[in-house]
Amino acid sequence: MDLINKLLGIDPNYIVIGLIVFFFSLEQIMQSLFSFKKRIYHLFQNVLFQIILVILNIFFVTFQVFSIEWLNENNIGLLYLIELPVWVKLCLSVALYDITAYWIHRGTHKIPLLWRFHRVHHSDTTMDSSTVFRFHPIELILVFGIGNIITAALFGTDVFSMALYYFILYVFFFFEHANLNYPKWLNSTLGLLFVMPDHHRVHHQQEQIYTDSNYADIFIIWDRLFGTFKMMPKEDMKYGLAEFDTDQKQSFLYLIKSPFINIKRIKSDKKTE
Repeated sequence: MDLINKLLGIDPNYIVIGLIVFFFSLEQIMQSLFSFKKRIYHLFQNVLFQIILVILNIFFVTFQVFSIEWLNENNIGLLYLIELPVWVKLCLSVALYDITAYWIHRGTHKIPLLWRFHRVHHSDTTMDSSTVFRFHPIELILVFGIGNIITAALFGTDVFSMALYYFILYVFFFFEHANLNYPKWLNSTLGLLFVMPDHHRVHHQQEQIYTDSNYADIFIIWDRLFGTFKMMPKEDMKYGLAEFDTDQKQSFLYLIKSPFINIKRIKSDKKTE
């Protein structure tokens, strides 16, 4: 527990900086799965999203922590109805944050208004470790951020377990999005329980049948349980959304305003709403 306390005592921004430096550097010096150009420009465009998020989070994180602590002080949530060892409750809480995120993630693909914001993340046609930053700030704060408060209200999870969840999530996000070659045996071992890069790459495939699958962030078991798990050969993959496949539509300024633009989705060579 002391080790966890020390890890969670590190400023999350330092953790994110360390992870992007580590994975982005590996992408430049090791053989990558896909050959992409203009990596520094791509990194710069995506980092702009993170800068905006950090600024907005100054205000939202305070509200989020206050809300969850208030819920805990009033013993609201299912975990307050049963006695559990500290470690069991901590592990269960992390899993509960993750399964809630799974269902919210599914919702962002199925609800048109939410998809307008979530498609910013899927717009990246040259995915690499910096794609972790390419989320619309409004989505992260008002959808997934509020989702954490809902998780605490339903299950009684606390701020400490949420911090641990995000620490693990950061590692998985960079691991999953990085443009690196990973050994195939990961899929048939750790990949039975946890999300592996080959799982998440399917989620970024252009064809909607694949985009609408593999929603989990940490535990791929949710997709296996709820029938949303899919695999496909890596050599057949094409990232992003066809309607964003131009240089102008890959810019930060276009993407940040894109939820407020009526962009028709290109699907099976047909344009649909």
